[in-house]
Amino acid sequence: MLKFFITTSLLLAPLLAFTQQKIGSTSGEIKGPFVWKSNIYPGTERNYWVYVPTRYDASKPACLMVVQDGLSRAKGWNLPAVLDSLISEKIIPVQIGVFVDHGSVPTTADAYPRYNRSFEYDALGDRYSRFLLEELLPEVSKSYNISADPNDRSIAGASSGAICAFNVAWERPDQFRRVLSTIGTYVGLRGGDEFVTLVRKTESKPLRVFLQDGTKDLDIYAGDWWMANQSMLSALTWAGYEVNHAWGEGGGHDSKHTITILADALTWLWKDYPQPVQTHKGKNQRINLLLEGESWKEIPLNNMKAGKLAVDEKGDVFFGDKQSIYKVDHQGVASPYARLKEKGEAGSMSFSRDGRLYVVDVRQHKIVAIDNDGVVRDVLYNVDADFLTVSANGIYFSETSKDRIGFYSFSKRETQYSAVPFHPSGLAISAEQTLLNVGAANHVFGYSFKIMDDGSLKFGQEYIHYHIPYGNTSAAVAGLAIDAENLLYSATPMGVQVSDQLGRINFIFSKPMGGITDVKFGGSNLDILYTSCSGKLFSRKINAKGTFSWASPVKPPKPGL
Repeated sequence: MLKFFITTSLLLAPLLAFTQQKIGSTSGEIKGPFVWKSNIYPGTERNYWVYVPTRYDASKPACLMVVQDGLSRAKGWNLPAVLDSLISEKIIPVQIGVFVDHGSVPTTADAYPRYNRSFEYDALGDRYSRFLLEELLPEVSKSYNISADPNDRSIAGASSGAICAFNVAWERPDQFRRVLSTIGTYVGLRGGDEFVTLVRKTESKPLRVFLQDGTKDLDIYAGDWWMANQSMLSALTWAGYEVNHAWGEGGGHDSKHTITILADALTWLWKDYPQPVQTHKGKNQRINLLLEGESWKEIPLNNMKAGKLAVDEKGDVFFGDKQSIYKVDHQGVASPYARLKEKGEAGSMSFSRDGRLYVVDVRQHKIVAIDNDGVVRDVLYNVDADFLTVSANGIYFSETSKDRIGFYSFSKRETQYSAVPFHPSGLAISAEQTLLNVGAANHVFGYSFKIMDDGSLKFGQEYIHYHIPYGNTSAAVAGLAIDAENLLYSATPMGVQVSDQLGRINFIFSKPMGGITDVKFGGSNLDILYTSCSGKLFSRKINAKGTFSWASPVKPPKPGL
């Protein structure tokens, strides 16, 4: 005999009685199937249906519920009837339902199509969210008035459709903030098992998540569904998310348990509406970098575009835009600082102890120094430097295309090179100034080198273990920065990844937008993190303090092994 139990303190017993007594036949209208041919998933075709409740008023923006696996999943949950009842009783807001199938690529008449379900649903990354947001939902919105507020949008699914739903909200919390996940496939089919780690390490997002699973769910080559869902609950709880769950004793990989708790789950997902879903702070953080109420803030640059960054001894931030270099003061006001000669182009830059700003002139293949009066002087010729950092003894620079790192000695006025087995990118000298951290544009690891007395580099090691965006072959690290605790901040496509002294990623700051070009500490106390992203400049005060590569060494705490 199949038995279920609900382990949660938030579901209310009276609602189950409501579910049993009130839910009957569907009164809302279900339109479709409609066929959609995708460009994001080339060659695929799929059906979708639109649920329109009787209380829908086209003059008012309606909330939205997207369900993977189409009408069959919605009917298998008895979802249309549940929505009718909850909406009519004003327990949840009026919402349009979009029930969408996975895609398939038709072949010949006597052969199976190429089914895209696992490819679309089990994959991490932003492809499926782009399919919804750039293709399908704009089409539906031509006929229905759907709210663009992420607080008004939910997404749901079962099995692979569940991890798909969570992944969409994870990638785009600016679009979806309420997730219903039943018998979720958080296992190693296509890398979904990494979510339990990413949830713990990544800055918490404004999401509310309901998980359902049963003790007899699948246990196969890719993992144990029951254990994986419990791990997801543990991770979400630890990271501070609004999360609730219903576990079924004896429940298998089916919808039997979901049907019994669906009304309660939707009621919880929409509780206190229209109050917005909030971001909450996690507990027991090994490194506590976040400050309450502080988030990324864009610094207006008018028509200027921020490239790579530098910070002077006062904590003012500098960036290059083509031939010009600009200074951003503590009030966030950008003003011209200097201009390269001979139609140059400013790349990476770093200040030195004497206040000079060393700049890579990308177009002229050289490194120049700019003094306090704005006078530009050539320092090195015939270099293809991508990133540089200045120590008390000289300049370290990476030549990505040549797989080498250069060191120019101030005292000897000569350069020595260290070949590396990867394309080096960002550079950051450790707080004690004994090690050089090196990012890689084409490798899964970052490197650590010992700085010898003469400035040369030895004992390179694949030291920093990065998280890699789904489908990528490398971490694609750009700029780096170091704080006084010897934590390394790396600009990556996944956000600013923060590693401890043992090279382990402990935390990931969500990126403000697009690709991150560089990251630096600035401000009068060096406690403001700056990032340049897609030409824009962002700042954020955090619970850490940066260091200067050219100043006196800073003794960090002993690493925790």
